[in-house]
Amino acid sequence: MGLLEEKLSKHPFFSLAKDLKERSIYPYFREIEGKQGTEVEMGGHHVLMFGSNAYTGLTGDDRIIEAGCKAMRQYGSGCAGSRFLNGTLDIHVQLERELAEWVGMDDTLCISTGFTVNSGVIPQLVGKDDYIICDDRDHASIVDGRRLSFATQLRYKHNDMADLERVLKRCEPDKVKLIIVDGVFSMEGDLCNLPAIVELKKKYNATVMVDEAHGLGVFGRQGRGVCDHFGLTKDVDLIMGTFSKSLASIGGFIAANQTIIDYLRHTCRTYIFSASMTPAATAAALEALHIIQNEPERIEALWDVTNYALKRFKEEGFEIGETQSPIIPLYVRDMEKTFIVVARAFEEGVFINPVIPPACAPSDTLVRYALMANHTKEQVDQSVVRLKKVFKELDIIK
Repeated sequence: MGLLEEKLSKHPFFSLAKDLKERSIYPYFREIEGKQGTEVEMGGHHVLMFGSNAYTGLTGDDRIIEAGCKAMRQYGSGCAGSRFLNGTLDIHVQLERELAEWVGMDDTLCISTGFTVNSGVIPQLVGKDDYIICDDRDHASIVDGRRLSFATQLRYKHNDMADLERVLKRCEPDKVKLIIVDGVFSMEGDLCNLPAIVELKKKYNATVMVDEAHGLGVFGRQGRGVCDHFGLTKDVDLIMGTFSKSLASIGGFIAANQTIIDYLRHTCRTYIFSASMTPAATAAALEALHIIQNEPERIEALWDVTNYALKRFKEEGFEIGETQSPIIPLYVRDMEKTFIVVARAFEEGVFINPVIPPACAPSDTLVRYALMANHTKEQVDQSVVRLKKVFKELDIIK
């Protein structure tokens, strides 16, 4: 064994994974056999799918599948280059134009994954004399993006506006102060306090970037996101979004005023040095956007089933925290039991996801239950009954 392999083999992950596999409660990389809908087949096991980010329920929609196939027939399977050089298609430009109008910004850039939007854009916005200020529960892509920056990096306690103001007071007033926050926090399902953040932005002459990965297709008019939900789009400087959730594809975008987008178009390394979004992914996202805009009943259905699920979990005594979204955290507060819950839920026919450090604090481990617009109340009821059985057997709820 070489030095690298020897070093890596000592990482705590290996012992944890080995232990979970030996106990048959390893929860990762389960194979789905077919389209991802509200019910799926996994290894010959039929389960209710409550572990997906497909909030609009569009991943298996025939219209989106056909749009992707049509684009492949017209443009081929890939672009063989970056947007900067030979990889810009007319449908890329169309998608960017329509996204900008949808979220209420001048322009957008589409980048091949949502993760590389944050990891590429953030380091380009600030320099060594500036500041990046993040909520301490921001997504890992934001964390990696700020780590790539030479700016001074500051954090504030989750949704604690007094702590955010304390951090802002430490900053030099004439330097860029970039506040980056998730619109919807992806594990706990709560919203950022955007109204208070905007007030502090104005008070301290800061810049605000909102990650709308879990807000688009869910909140706001026509699913425009949390910024629109609060009526504060014009007070936000940058909006980031992904296509891998409500927009049933893969990729992401950054939206801002023309000056910022023109600058990023020529400096963002993950945009310039990555291959373009594939024609199929681009067309699929575009078709999903049209469906979301033209079918408001889809978002209404999502909220109807979400509100029903929230009510049912509260009635049955689950601890669900401060969620205000289709993401419902079911707190376990014990790492070993979290893995056991997921394994037993799977045996009972319910697929959910474990959330453990570093995605949460050690005392806040949970299972993540997420809803889609095409879930039924009957499916919710079935899942609540089965999950309550597991939680009671493990003495998590009474």
